[in-house]
Amino acid sequence: MGRGLLPVASLALFVGLWQALAVSGAWSETLVPPPAKVWDAFVDVSTTHGGVRGYNGTTLIEHLGISLRRIALGAGIGIAAGVVFGLLMGTVGRLRSLFEPWITFLRTLPPLAYFSLLIIWLGINEEPKVTLLAVAAFPPVAVSTTAAVTAVPTSLVEAARALGAPRWAVIRDVVVPSALPETLTGIRLAVGVAYSSLVAAELVNGLPGIGGMVKDAANYNNTPVVLVGIIAIGVSGLVIDGLLVRLERVAVPWRGRD
Repeated sequence: MGRGLLPVASLALFVGLWQALAVSGAWSETLVPPPAKVWDAFVDVSTTHGGVRGYNGTTLIEHLGISLRRIALGAGIGIAAGVVFGLLMGTVGRLRSLFEPWITFLRTLPPLAYFSLLIIWLGINEEPKVTLLAVAAFPPVAVSTTAAVTAVPTSLVEAARALGAPRWAVIRDVVVPSALPETLTGIRLAVGVAYSSLVAAELVNGLPGIGGMVKDAANYNNTPVVLVGIIAIGVSGLVIDGLLVRLERVAVPWRGRD
């Protein structure tokens, strides 16, 4: 079997096992709905049916688009801040000693631990959602960028200085290119963390939004819609991660080569 067919085969096997489990009667359909019911729910939330448009008046693609916009804004802010802090901490030892414990503290906190506080401070509109995603995405990029900057070969830096390059030129032409591969890895991790925080970010006033749809459907034991939302989040996450991998190959083609 070709490598390209392996994902298709694994998907077919998963659906087959899912169908077998659903028809076995071990659990009720409320807990484990068959694939056909999930497909029907997908069609329902993606179209207008019986005068009802999508889920809560919004189609699946619109729910997903709103959530992706929140992730793009929140994770974008967190990633930009993480790169800046990583460069600063990697080049200035005192700043690393000052900020690294706080970043580690922030990295260990689950999103739900501070989301309620963000709601108290910022209200229930977009601000706490975007802030939570930014805070979640910030530590992986800051940590990876700091580690990458500190791992830049000293010989390269000294050679650039010996040739008369000013400090900014050394950072731009030596440090940043050397650190870029690990920074891009940190960005991929940050996007994954932001995705894992999406449902938490949309716990309050999350509709429209894919995480809000999942939570609202769960409140009514609408398992098929919950599974549709989970699958939509997972598939879109795979697509975005694939795009980031493609970007990494284009931006740092030398990575992995001797």
